[in-house]
Amino acid sequence: MTNYPRRVLMGLLGSLAALAAPRAARAAENKLVGTWKVVQATGRDPSGAIVSHPYGPKGMGLVTFNAEGRMMAVLCDGRASLPAGTEREYSSYCGNYTFDGQTLTTRVDASSSATRLAIGGDQVRKVRFDGKRLVLLPPPSVVNGVMVSREIVWERIGGSA
Repeated sequence: MTNYPRRVLMGLLGSLAALAAPRAARAAENKLVGTWKVVQATGRDPSGAIVSHPYGPKGMGLVTFNAEGRMMAVLCDGRASLPAGTEREYSSYCGNYTFDGQTLTTRVDASSSATRLAIGGDQVRKVRFDGKRLVLLPPPSVVNGVMVSREIVWERIGGSA
């Protein structure tokens, strides 16, 4: 058996790892593929206390990820009528996405809000799976002077499992 120099073997191992990385990314993306409905959205202050329910107590929303790397999301307050002085929260956007198993990045190419979801910008979400549920964690933002961390929980309703 030939005694290969260490650098040749290390190069081969690096090449194999590079080949496996895209496969791992595809496997992670495949875990997202399908259509999901929102089941809960909460906003928490820095102490962890719930300070809001984005999209109200009856939030409605769908997000779809396809195997070609496209996604679309739409969310709104699902109540038939709102208390006086309350604005209906609504958000929708779409674009190409990548997912590495922990971070979902969508390059927005259409949006309901050019200021909040800038076309050409990236929407970055931390992701975790809680059993069969998908949990998306947008970056914290200031709401009414308080730093709020949102958590949006989704349940699969169609597509791959």
